Amino acid sequence: MSQKTAQHMMEDIAELSDENGKVVLRDLIEALGHRGFGPLFFIVAVIELTPVGGIPGVPTTLAVIISLIAVQILIGRKHLWMPDLIGNIALPKQKLDAGADKLKPIARRIDALLGSHLAYLTGETGQKVGAIAVVLLCLPVPLLELVPFATSIPMGAIALIGLAIAAGDGVLMLIALVACIAALISGLMLLI
Repeated sequence: MSQKTAQHMMEDIAELSDENGKVVLRDLIEALGHRGFGPLFFIVAVIELTPVGGIPGVPTTLAVIISLIAVQILIGRKHLWMPDLIGNIALPKQKLDAGADKLKPIARRIDALLGSHLAYLTGETGQKVGAIAVVLLCLPVPLLELVPFATSIPMGAIALIGLAIAAGDGVLMLIALVACIAALISGLMLLI
């Protein structure tokens, strides 16, 4: 698995669009998919953190996509399968670009901190643990959509898991798993 910086992943988003000013989800997944599942978790979760995530139904759709990716890790698939119904979803290019531009400075700071610390924690077993955490984080998303911006809590933790896998950074994976627990507790508190 090749390591990919957060900044490079933001640039990959900026390079994608079709003639209608939209980004087709399948194209985004194909652009990132050959690098492993970590970048996919990261990018799909980050999409929810952009203005696109404010569109009703988008967070739940993204949670379904992320869950589909996680399940494929758990069953041991090496290449991502995506149904046409999900793969053909078009996202507004302008909103994706605006979000990616806002996240680039953050991505640069993140990249400065990342390395191959405790890389074994992002190996096959670590990725499966991360995939289980991702599925758990996706479960409350449909209900959290009822609370403005609440879906950003689990999606932020998912983005951290994806970034840890993409960078091969086990320390970040540990931080991401702690963030997962915090996000699940926060989500429960918001729903009660």
